[in-house]
Amino acid sequence: MRAITIPEPGGPERLVWAEVPDPVPAAGEVLVEVAATAVNRADLLQRQGFYDPPPGSSPYPGLECAGRIAALGPGVAGWAVGDEVCALLAGGGYAQRVAVPVGQLLPVPKGLTPQQAAALPEVACTVWSNVFQVAHLRPGETVLLHGGASGIGTMAIQLAKAVGARVAVTAGGPEKLARCAELGADLLIDYRRQDFVAELAALGGADVILDIIGAKYLERNVEALAVNGRLVVIGLQGGAKAEVNLSTLLARRAALVATNLRGRPLGEKAAIVAAVREHVWPLVEAGVVRPVVDRVLPIAEAAEAHRVVEAGAQVGKVVLEVPAGTG
Repeated sequence: MRAITIPEPGGPERLVWAEVPDPVPAAGEVLVEVAATAVNRADLLQRQGFYDPPPGSSPYPGLECAGRIAALGPGVAGWAVGDEVCALLAGGGYAQRVAVPVGQLLPVPKGLTPQQAAALPEVACTVWSNVFQVAHLRPGETVLLHGGASGIGTMAIQLAKAVGARVAVTAGGPEKLARCAELGADLLIDYRRQDFVAELAALGGADVILDIIGAKYLERNVEALAVNGRLVVIGLQGGAKAEVNLSTLLARRAALVATNLRGRPLGEKAAIVAAVREHVWPLVEAGVVRPVVDRVLPIAEAAEAHRVVEAGAQVGKVVLEVPAGTG
């Protein structure tokens, strides 16, 4: 088969579409013939040499995919060859075939193309596990989403509105904020010219903050929390080290949590995927929540896709189409 390889870490030009050995599904895995995958910031970090895949997983980038089951490993039940699926991956989505633990499979939601389905698993699992399972966002509460126009942001807006929360977002510029408003965001904050702490103070603070920035926003995120607020950090685009005023957390009886998804044990990932299938998939099939795809490019143009995401030029996800066979 062919896959995007990274012979040497570096810029987007380091991504090479090359022939590699076919994966073989182990016990409890299925082999998926990939039709499409999507770009995540973790892929950019892996390309740069900063984020190696977990031990035992595929060395190729790609944290999600959609396609058809091509083969079943030993002990797999409940799925059949030919089933249309999408999947959460620890790696390997930028390839024509990938072996997937059966607990990380999801059926393609009715009415969606493979390109749309490929944009769902990573963001749906990230948002559901962090905003709802960790932060316990409830109806009537206020959630602040940094990077509202990102893949995670566009999914989080829709899911938060679906449960009856009030949604505040930060994004850069009126065009991205307008797209967030179309998805249901209530409070639009242009981080280039507005102070999100002051904007949230007018609402009594945020009950939940989902943060992809990290160190750069830590102090202000804590200040923006409401009493009993929950700050969940899932990204480090603004650095990894910062000081936090514990007295502010104490006074507000607030919680600070940092999580990731890729490195979790298989059992934890399977539980998250099962929850997404139960709670999110019905909303997708009903049209209440939809994947937001900015553009679709052929896998051979993965370098360009990385440039787009690196520049933050997209709204939602950038998807890569994968050719069948060995082409």
